[in-house]
Amino acid sequence: MSYLRYVKLIGTMHVSPKSREEVISTILSEKPHAVAIELDRARFLAMRQNRELTLEESFRYGKRGLINYVLAKVEEKLGEEFGMKPGEEMKAAISAAQTLGVPLYLIDEDINVILAKIAAAPSREKLLMALEALSVFLPVGVSGSSPDVMADYKVMMIQFRQRYPYLYRVLVEERNEVMARNLISIVDSLKAQGVKKPKVVAVVGLGHKPGIEHLLNSAKEKAFISSSWNYYR
Repeated sequence: MSYLRYVKLIGTMHVSPKSREEVISTILSEKPHAVAIELDRARFLAMRQNRELTLEESFRYGKRGLINYVLAKVEEKLGEEFGMKPGEEMKAAISAAQTLGVPLYLIDEDINVILAKIAAAPSREKLLMALEALSVFLPVGVSGSSPDVMADYKVMMIQFRQRYPYLYRVLVEERNEVMARNLISIVDSLKAQGVKKPKVVAVVGLGHKPGIEHLLNSAKEKAFISSSWNYYR
């Protein structure tokens, strides 16, 4: 049997108010045994403390700090366009888990590992990313109110894979593998605690949903895979 039958994945757009509403309604209606979110410990704590890295602070951390700062600003700009700050759907999941009194798990790869991989990207991809990131800081007439925004997002993922094959592997595929392994371990842990048919709701970015579902559907149910997820209650 497939692990996918135990896990319901919500694919969200990190900057969409509709995603936040979907997260809340789905978790409260499903009443899962556990909730999992696409965060690691460092990003979870930063979000809870509303801590943002300034440009001056980013210089102290060198290349990794600058990459983190640019990525944060990209999400911030998108948040302005869609009317919601990045991470609101994750905060909604945390709140819903607390309301139900169920465990919350952090299943994403460590941000420092991710940044190290980005820093090791081919020069062509880093240069192209820097040029495209620069456009985020410039005033442009992009609107997030299009009714086809979800379809547009899928097209963007295809284009991203074509333009950045290395970064796509690092930011999407490898993280899919990490999150799928962690979800499998959560299910196994719940079974070990005596839950016969565990139900886990996982909140991840829309671009991660198909890949994680495929991995969960392909995994053998009896196989136990260790992981390093973080658990909060």
